[in-house]
Amino acid sequence: MIEHLKKEEDYSYIEVGVGQPIIILHGLMGGLSNFSGVQEYFPSKGYQIIIPELPVYEMPVLTTSVKSLSEFLLRFIEYKSLKDVILLGNSLGGHVALLFTKNHPEFVRGLVITGSSGLYENNMGDGYPKRGDYEYIKTKSEAVFYDPKIATKEIIDEVFETVNDRNKLVRTLALAKSAIRHNMAKELPKMKTPTAIIWGAQDTVTPPNVAEEFKNLLPDAHLFWIDQCGHAPMMEHPNTFNTLLHEWLEMRNF
Repeated sequence: MIEHLKKEEDYSYIEVGVGQPIIILHGLMGGLSNFSGVQEYFPSKGYQIIIPELPVYEMPVLTTSVKSLSEFLLRFIEYKSLKDVILLGNSLGGHVALLFTKNHPEFVRGLVITGSSGLYENNMGDGYPKRGDYEYIKTKSEAVFYDPKIATKEIIDEVFETVNDRNKLVRTLALAKSAIRHNMAKELPKMKTPTAIIWGAQDTVTPPNVAEEFKNLLPDAHLFWIDQCGHAPMMEHPNTFNTLLHEWLEMRNF
């Protein structure tokens, strides 16, 4: 994926394909590579995949929030002169997509959330009392997935490095707290944007009842389940995720 990374102005992002733009928003502890399956599948189907690096660790601590990431997304979309985009977000990225869509619906043609915060999240935000303990971080990372083997050493090492870097940890905790504070339950019923909810049936971070609540609160939403799957369906079951997403996009004529 690294060969596709572009760096322009204040932005680093992946951009592949031509056609209907799909902007992908990664999670708090996630990265651009989490969506490699989506990136490989959709350009051949007539979609442009754009994955910006969210400035999770670059923002001033006092303004590190879901709202500030949403404002970053607005600047990026305007910089790229994009319109009628489809937003796809996992975990915190889903929350950013939801807030952006609420505030700027004129830019968004469709919304896809998977394991999204915004209603409830059972995160690692317990202050990382054992952040120097690699085995503790390994166990926490594995718990994100139904199949713990998905948590490769590379993934665990990245989480371990993040929680042991004071600057990154402070911003990680600030964003986690911001996500909890910014509950969108009262705002979702006003959002008319067509939405696909793709959820792992065994997600322990944002449990299945969270997906059901999103479905009940959003006026135009379809809920799709992936079995034997945790918090990151696009990583654990990329083929199933792509098939469900593609079917929904075609159903909505996107």
